[in-house]
Amino acid sequence: MQIAIVGLAGSGKTTVFNTLTRGHAETGGYGGVTLNVGVVKVPDQRLDVLAGIFKPKKVIHADVTYVDLPAPPPSTEGHVGTEELPADHLARLRDSDALLHVVRAFEDPANPHPDGSVDPARDLERLDLEFLLADLSMADRRIERLKTSARHGNPAEREAAEREDAVLRRIHKGLEAGSPIRDLDLDPDDEKAIRGFRFLTQKPVLGLLNIGEGDLAAAPELIGRIGAGYDHRHAMIEALSAKIEMELGELEPDDAAVFMEELGITESGLDRVIGLSYRLLGLISFLTAGPDEVRAWPIPDGSNAVDAAGAIHTDLARGFIRAEAVAYEDLVALGSIAEARKAGRLRSEGKIYRVRDGDVLEILFSR
Repeated sequence: MQIAIVGLAGSGKTTVFNTLTRGHAETGGYGGVTLNVGVVKVPDQRLDVLAGIFKPKKVIHADVTYVDLPAPPPSTEGHVGTEELPADHLARLRDSDALLHVVRAFEDPANPHPDGSVDPARDLERLDLEFLLADLSMADRRIERLKTSARHGNPAEREAAEREDAVLRRIHKGLEAGSPIRDLDLDPDDEKAIRGFRFLTQKPVLGLLNIGEGDLAAAPELIGRIGAGYDHRHAMIEALSAKIEMELGELEPDDAAVFMEELGITESGLDRVIGLSYRLLGLISFLTAGPDEVRAWPIPDGSNAVDAAGAIHTDLARGFIRAEAVAYEDLVALGSIAEARKAGRLRSEGKIYRVRDGDVLEILFSR
């Protein structure tokens, strides 16, 4: 799971990266060329509770990789800004599963906005436009190539090329009208036809408004206003004060709790953003628990028991017999797997069972 952190110069995206990853990447360069990578554990209090029951040797959280990428230069006539990025940076961007778009929503006279004014809605759309132009350019080139290649090959290859061409032309029309690909109602076959292109506007987006300390109370109103104007599919809008979250991260837990109380903060914005990143990817967690380890396993929402087995190891999926499943809440209330079995809360589920978030599973398989 990889999420690319993007944003215009001066948005504070590297500060957000440092906040999320507890990193120390250099900031203040107004969009330098450095690429930063960090892995973050997904907060899940259920693991701590299960660890108290099973006393495991280790606790393993699900994790998300964040990649902090430099802002692309603005597009000009005949040149798409995103494609001017270094090849490895562009590859990282295209390979990411989702985008965390940091948008400046704070005033700072010592660090003025490069455009002279703070306008989150404008900046949000500006970077979207760069990604839209990049996708439009890629679609243009591929449609042009298909004019020749679609006439060659065997019947099956020609049919596949014709379908790809039809999907690309539909995408192209939407992009020209300013619609990101994620807003189009593509069916699974359409998505399969364009999977290899890794279009940028097809990726889910979390728009993160980077607000100042004095704007915490007004954050809900700002989120609502910007979100109402950003009516796209597979997109969320949230707010975070990266500066405050970084300061909290440098404090001891007790001191951080006092600081949060003084600011009227009831929940870590950092944990909230990481959790939203997880949701943005369409993921849930099933859990495994025992004396060796307690662990969260990420799987796409809608996965079945065999998919969950495969997330642990392909051998478990190949030899799957059944899954022993108990809801996290039932296990905690009853105190052990044995008591859950006695109470009839431990269920035997087959291959097609749809795994729920928080299910504690044991996979039985043949070797």
